[in-house]
Formats: sequence, structure tokens, C-alpha cells
Amino acid sequence: MLSANCNFEIEGGRPLSGEIIPQGAKNEALQVICAVLLTSEPVTIHNVPKILDVLRLIDILSIIGVKVTAHSDNSYTFDAKDVNIDLLQTPEYLETSGKIRASIMTVGPLLARFGKAYAFKPGGDKIGRRPLTTHFEGFMKLGAQLDQVSGKNYYELSGKPLKGCYMLLNEASVTGTANIVMAAVMAKGTTTIFNAACEPYLYQLCTMLNSMGAKISGIGSNLLTIEGVDALHGTTHTILPDMIEIGSFIGMAAINRSELTIKNCACEHLGIIPYTFKKLGVNLEVRNDDIFIPRQETYEIASDMDGSILTISDAPWPGFTPDLISIALVTAIQGKGSVLIHQKMFESRLFFVDSLLGMGAQIILCDPHRATVIGLNHSRNLHATKMSSPDIRAGVALLIAALSAEGTSVIQNVEQIDRGYQNIVERLNALGAKICRKD
Repeated sequence: MLSANCNFEIEGGRPLSGEIIPQGAKNEALQVICAVLLTSEPVTIHNVPKILDVLRLIDILSIIGVKVTAHSDNSYTFDAKDVNIDLLQTPEYLETSGKIRASIMTVGPLLARFGKAYAFKPGGDKIGRRPLTTHFEGFMKLGAQLDQVSGKNYYELSGKPLKGCYMLLNEASVTGTANIVMAAVMAKGTTTIFNAACEPYLYQLCTMLNSMGAKISGIGSNLLTIEGVDALHGTTHTILPDMIEIGSFIGMAAINRSELTIKNCACEHLGIIPYTFKKLGVNLEVRNDDIFIPRQETYEIASDMDGSILTISDAPWPGFTPDLISIALVTAIQGKGSVLIHQKMFESRLFFVDSLLGMGAQIILCDPHRATVIGLNHSRNLHATKMSSPDIRAGVALLIAALSAEGTSVIQNVEQIDRGYQNIVERLNALGAKICRKD
């Protein structure tokens, strides 16, 4: 396990060059690992990212009896044959589950297979409210009963068998959709989910579940139909490359005047991510399944067709993912022109711009959701400073800024970065960066 109390020291102003392979997708990994609870047969998963959130989730499953066999750093076999749901209320399970938001996604499969689960008020990023309403309403529509445990920080859910139904989700929540789908695959009858999230993570999860014997149709759309089955069997699954990490490397190359090749990107699953960075002026080329970013001395932010300032905002898939809003913002700092960054989903995710202002960036924080970036066009460099990472994506955005700054920056609370990025120090140093991890 990585140290939770350490800093990064980053010597800026060192252009990067070379090739880098993105890790497996964090958000997909958290979903498909929870799905192993649905069967008593072994499930093998490849390309699992070795990051804090995933390691903590594996610890959670191990506590309740899932046997985990590591074939390498990134390949595991999970055997949930001997899961003991009585262990859900042990202090060890409660403490570990409270540290990771992804623990909520154990609820759907546990309800489906055992008729009982516990949902904990989650940990994770400090990015504003992240309500679990979609999850709970979906479970209750399937027939589950929800009770808050008196004097405790968790809820008890029960109900077996679950019964299929029609539901219209109040929001296209990715984790909510995944959780409800996992609960519904063994419900009696047919479940129809409208306004379902349709991110590549959901596509992958549903494809994996079908390979285990589930009957899900409409995969990749916002209307899913699930015919309940009695049991699921084992399978082998490979996780997609992490599109958030790919976007992070694109922004990193642009602001740092670097030439990078990002290998094995599964480009057909990237949606509008490459297009959005092109609007920021980043020159990138898709070569088969790789993305090549040449060194650019300058890059010009596009204007809208009517000449007004460009707006980049997040939206449910196939819109621009909110996890890359922070990266788009920091990329724009050294662009030529201006852009309005509109983070619609999380009201606290833009507050990290205070650190960027301290580095010399020209940003107007309009309100908790909007920031206007006035690009410096490399007329001057950012300068080093000491800062703290508030969440995973902001942490990497600050790391990107530090790599392009003059002097040596310090980033505290790098556990937030380690939660989402595998061996980030070693991988970037191999490209020419100079980052030291200090306890």
C-alpha cells in the first residue's frame, strides 16, 4: 500500500518526450471488481490499475471472504464462493468501507445474490455533494427495503428476491446506473432503466455481465432492458485504458511543450475528448490506436463560430466528462486566447484554481461552477509554489501546472493523486520529468 502521508517535489520547466501507456480505467475497475460478488465462480480481470482506490476495494472484498489471487500487478482472479455477509458489520469492514466511495457499488451485487447489504456514507473526493439518491431509489423500486441503522453511519438494505420493474432515473448517474444494473441482473422478471448512464464504463460492465450469463440489451444507450436470471457464472474480462489519464497526458504535453505518444488508447471509446483538446489548440494525431502530440511552442484556443468566447462544459456521456474539466482548465493557462470552463456537476471542484492563481495563472473564478481562463500564450511561465491536492483530478491538474512552472513546487496530500494514478512518479520521470516522493 502506498504511503498516505507524503509530498511530491516537482522540478518544473523540463519538457517531456517518449511513449507512455495509460493504465486501466479506474472507474471501470471499481465497477467490474464489485461485479465479482454476483457469482460463486472465479472471475479473472486484466489491466487492473494498481491505485489506492482499487487496492482499498480489493481489501473490502477480502474482508468479507472473497479470495483474491494476484497473477501480476494488474491481473487478478476473484473467487466470491465463500462470501460471509455476517462480516459486513465488523469494525474492520466498516472502517475500510468508509474510506472509499466505491464501497457503495458492493450494495447492488450483494442485494442481488444475498438479499442483504449495507451502504455507508462515503469518503473520497472533497468536491461537493455527491448524493446517493439514485442508488437508493433504484433499489427500492426493485423491492429492497432501506433502513437507517440507529446511531450508526450506515444504512441497511434487504430484500430477496428483487423484482424487475420500469424506472426512470432522476439523473444519469454512472455509479447509480452500474449499481442498479448489478442488482437487477438476478431480479425476477424484466427491469427497464431509462435515462441510464451510457459511459464506456457501463458498456464494459454490461458486456462483462452478459459474458457471465446476464441478459442485458440496449448496451451503450440510455435505455437498458434486463431480463433477470437465476445465477451468473465466471468469466474473464479486460479493462479499457483510462480515458481520464489519456486526457491528462494530452494536457500535460501541450502546456509543457512536450512531444508524447500515448500508446494503446482504445480511441474508439474516447468520444469527444480528442476533439475538445483540439478546440483548446492542442495539435494531436490519432495513429491507429495511439495518440501522438507533437511539441508546440504555442497553441491557440478556438472561438465559437459566432466569434464569442469558447465554453467548455461537462455533460453526461457522450458529452465531455467532468473528470477532465480540471485538466482542460490547466491546459488553457498557456494557450493563446480565452475560454470559459463550466463545471456543472460538482460545486467545489474549481476551488483548486486558488493554487493556480498563486502560480501566476490568469483565471477569474466567476462562481463555484465557472472560471474564465485568460491564456498566457507562454508570454511568461508559471512559478513554483507549495500547494495541496483536494481531489484526484485537481491533484493531477496541479501536477501538470508544476511540471511547466519555473522552480521546484511541492504538492501535499498526494494520496488523492495516488487514488487514481498508478506509479505516476516513476512513469513521468521515465519521460524526463524530475519528481521526488518525500515522506
